[in-house]
Amino acid sequence: MMEAATGQPGTHTVINAMTVDVEDYFQVSAFEPHLDRAHWDTQLCRVEHNTERTLELFSRHGVRGTFFTLGWVAERYPALIRKIVDGGHELASHGWEHIRVSAQTPAEFRADVSRTRKQLQDISGQPVKGYRAASYSIGADETWAWQELAEAGYRYSSSIVPIRHDHYGIPDAPRFAFPVVDGALLEVPITTVALAGRNLNCGGGGWFRIFPYTFSRWAMRRVNVFEREAGIFYFHPWEIDPEQPRPEGLPLKTRFRHYLNLHRTYGRLDRLLTDFSWGRMDDIFLGRDDGDT
Repeated sequence: MMEAATGQPGTHTVINAMTVDVEDYFQVSAFEPHLDRAHWDTQLCRVEHNTERTLELFSRHGVRGTFFTLGWVAERYPALIRKIVDGGHELASHGWEHIRVSAQTPAEFRADVSRTRKQLQDISGQPVKGYRAASYSIGADETWAWQELAEAGYRYSSSIVPIRHDHYGIPDAPRFAFPVVDGALLEVPITTVALAGRNLNCGGGGWFRIFPYTFSRWAMRRVNVFEREAGIFYFHPWEIDPEQPRPEGLPLKTRFRHYLNLHRTYGRLDRLLTDFSWGRMDDIFLGRDDGDT
């Protein structure tokens, strides 16, 4: 049976899902107009080092999480993929090269998620059950993607945020995990907190860097204690790397969103991993007795 939240046996502790979107700094959607995808291989890659730092941080806290990984990264750094699974973490799909669902036809999307799943499974020897869309780009007009994911063998998606945003979001979607495709797939939204009639993102990314840490801690505790639900937190390896290159020509808004408080992220993550209990997406939402098909 699929559960929206699980607790440690004999306690009332809610286990939250810690997730990492494994992509490099130059692969973010906001950089698309400024860094041609065809030139990615000419960029200074930092994803391997930053992901290894993330693995070390998780190991120090005894945390196992879920790594939503680009096929592009896995193809170039297979040893990194093996380190992820050897550390007891779940390997999941982030698509091949960070193309938004809204920019693909159903046939293109089907080919993308199938290719990525096969690549990740071939390298890791582990079943890949989860998918996260680039930039949470399953919107109200892209719900057809759920059917494609189910047919490609995925068991869950974590691809929407129930907020209003200039690039993504389904504000009227459920805030917590819900079945789609007649129960063949589970959609697990990024965590929000309901406040003053609207949903605020408290599940990571740029929001974690913009808001004070005290807000993130308060919001996650509210979700865990008062709503008795598991939270979903995400970040990118580049967010713990304040020394990353800074491409020229980026608009002010893009620079603000991408670079704000990078120097504080690692320390905040260290506190977050201490203040809450964390686990893998598949363990929390599919259950340990879920099949490996």
